[in-house]
Amino acid sequence: MALLTDLYQVTMAYGYWRAGRHRVPAAAELFFRRCPFRGAFALGAGLAEGLRFLRAFRFSAADIAYLRSVLPSTTEEDFFEYLATVDASEVTISSVPEGSVVFSRVPLLQVKGPLLVVQLLETTLLCLVSYASLVATNAARFRLLAGPATKLMEMGLRRAQGPDGGLSASKYSYIGGFDCTSNVLAGKLYGIPVQGTVAHSFIMSFTSLAEVEPRVLTPLAGGEPVDLPSLAESWLPQVCELLQVSPDKVNRGELAAFVSYAISFPRNFQGLLDTYCVMRSGLPNFCAVALALNQLGYRAIGVRVDSGDLAKQSKEIRRVFRACGSRFQVPWFETISIAVSNDISEESLEDFIRERSEINVIGIGTNLVTCPLQPSLGCIYKLVKVNGFPCLKLTEDEEKMTIPGTKTVYRLYDADGHPFMDLMALEEEPAPSAGQELTVHVLGRSGEASKVTPATVETLHRTYFRDGQVCEELPSLPEVRSYAQAALGQLSPAHRRLHEPEPYPVAITEKLHLLFGELRQASL
Repeated sequence: MALLTDLYQVTMAYGYWRAGRHRVPAAAELFFRRCPFRGAFALGAGLAEGLRFLRAFRFSAADIAYLRSVLPSTTEEDFFEYLATVDASEVTISSVPEGSVVFSRVPLLQVKGPLLVVQLLETTLLCLVSYASLVATNAARFRLLAGPATKLMEMGLRRAQGPDGGLSASKYSYIGGFDCTSNVLAGKLYGIPVQGTVAHSFIMSFTSLAEVEPRVLTPLAGGEPVDLPSLAESWLPQVCELLQVSPDKVNRGELAAFVSYAISFPRNFQGLLDTYCVMRSGLPNFCAVALALNQLGYRAIGVRVDSGDLAKQSKEIRRVFRACGSRFQVPWFETISIAVSNDISEESLEDFIRERSEINVIGIGTNLVTCPLQPSLGCIYKLVKVNGFPCLKLTEDEEKMTIPGTKTVYRLYDADGHPFMDLMALEEEPAPSAGQELTVHVLGRSGEASKVTPATVETLHRTYFRDGQVCEELPSLPEVRSYAQAALGQLSPAHRRLHEPEPYPVAITEKLHLLFGELRQASL
């Protein structure tokens, strides 16, 4: 993967090597300037993939041969020989734990090592962290909107930007709070729960009950197999009478599809209701098959609707389930799960809540994996120190100025346990203490310094990579997911809300503020 980079990284590496600067110590930081989706926070993700890349970072003989073909013919041969020796054994990586809540201007990763290697890592680390953090954040927003009780299913593989994008979306939406994925390969690779039942094509492939084969199903308690198509057909007039639907309007091909699927998966029967008409066909057919299964000792697990007014239909479906449960003395019927899909967005979830829907499961694809509200997190990677001297990028756009020097970042908590500020300090500064009054300068606010007193202080970054090896045990994916949800739960409601949140302040110490001013003045 060493070639998964931009060519200008390699040309700069050659420039460093030619100038004899390739081994001077350097430090860089990876961060973003603005929180995504007009929110106040992001979830940091991609650390495990980044560490895997670092362990394997080196140029193979084939890589070197290719670089010879694309670099100018004047490139010295000794450079290629040097590249063959380059690895990440002298690199140190500090990072927020994967799944952490992070804020603008605060480094997700801090990278130290020889200048040439620090430079070569830039593009790949950005690639591995930016999209991962964006999708995890997008998923977290859906989870916050849906609340803890509603099940969220990621089903965006067919809409994703290629197979790598699809796998990444499945993995990082799980960290963000989704419960499962339809992506089978993601389930195998990452251990994410996989779910999926039936699509419209299966329903449309049947035209009559005569096509159902095999026809019989053995009762759950054992005994003689029963002809399920006949049993379901015997329930249909009773259901239609209850629903005041004409049996002649019910699509028999749909009934056949439901029966066939129920015979294949009697313990996991779920009906897709909207192939023809939910109320006149899909729902009566489902109820007839579910009642037939119940007679044999099985329970249907749910229905799905993929079109129309989903909130309204969910309430109508629940009303029918309650009526069936009461009429036919099947109490569990009213608790059958109702799932919806169909280009679900944040606005859709807000509508479901406002209309008090009866939806239990929400499948989200396009608006999750493609992040249409903000296609890129816009992470950047900048040098902050070279050969012992702090670096500062100056620009007319103040937002694009970097914060110089190698830093320690602290999260300050109030007495209620909510984080209220992240504070960046130079590495050599003493760590702040709980109960200590601090003088800080909030980024983006002009004027004098502020005074704050934290109830608790947390150091944000941990060292994860040193001497070519991962030096801290990495949590499992479910553990990262739990950590992310706990971190989101710590945010104050003002910072957690999705629309017009209160901006979360990020500040620097007095000493770092003075250094920043000195470097700016020296560059004028």
